[in-house]
Amino acid sequence: MSREGAKGLRVIQAGPLAMIEDGGRMGVRHLGVTQSGAADWVSLYWANWLLGNAPDTAALEIVVGGGLTLEIERATRLAWVGADLDARLDDAPITPGSSFAVREGQRLVFSQPRDGLRGYLAFPGGLAAPEVLGSRSTTPREQLGGLHGDGQPLKTGDRLAWRGEPGEERRIPAGLLPPMPRPGCRLALIPGAQIAEFTGASLYAAFNSVWQVDDRADRMGVRLRGPRLESRVGSMISEGIPLGAVQVPPDGQPIVLLNDRQTIGGYPRLGALSPLAAARLAQCLPGQEVRLVAVARERALADYRGFLRNF
Repeated sequence: MSREGAKGLRVIQAGPLAMIEDGGRMGVRHLGVTQSGAADWVSLYWANWLLGNAPDTAALEIVVGGGLTLEIERATRLAWVGADLDARLDDAPITPGSSFAVREGQRLVFSQPRDGLRGYLAFPGGLAAPEVLGSRSTTPREQLGGLHGDGQPLKTGDRLAWRGEPGEERRIPAGLLPPMPRPGCRLALIPGAQIAEFTGASLYAAFNSVWQVDDRADRMGVRLRGPRLESRVGSMISEGIPLGAVQVPPDGQPIVLLNDRQTIGGYPRLGALSPLAAARLAQCLPGQEVRLVAVARERALADYRGFLRNF
């Protein structure tokens, strides 16, 4: 049965940005194709864990909420993890970090964010969507992935189907689900690239100042407002850009590059956020205060492996 005709869930009202995302489109950056995937991959992993899915299974990434309304057409069990977007099932609140049963005719509504920015709605077996270069992730700029394979967010009238059946109910163990970022939250940064080319005063400011998340933030990157950073490097030959790379353009305000970033860049870099820190930044609303904390690569790798042991 086609996705359009499949009985599962129907979009009654499309919110500002709801997209199918999975673990990302890996191994294709040499083609000029970005990684994409869930911006807060930590929440995606836990949402899938609640349903017994593989951690990187395709789910729905919902940004802000903004009135997104979904009508259930087939009974199942869903999972909701990440931001508190005032999600309600027929007016009954849905707590982030939990799974819940739904039946035919019910409606799920997502409103304005109360805590965090992005939530992840997981489905048994993952959402049915075409694989493009090994991933179902939606990438609007490159017109790849998503429900119809064209990189577009969900639209009113779209129908979603899932690829499995619900298993037994699970609960996330106490203390394992990271909270949403708080003012002054610490973001681990692995120094590298051109960090030695920044002035001493700039390095002191970078790691001893409070930075504010700018309203110029999306899945490509997040600009931070704060003291002006200066580098002795002028023009550079463009080089590969990893997830969480912290570039500093001529205006001295850092830009942290996220999942839909360009594949190469020519601005000097302080280094890169750890994968866990990049997921945390993806939940920060404009105006949120954050701090950059330098960590050794070995420490960041140990934290990352420690998290993955949960799965």
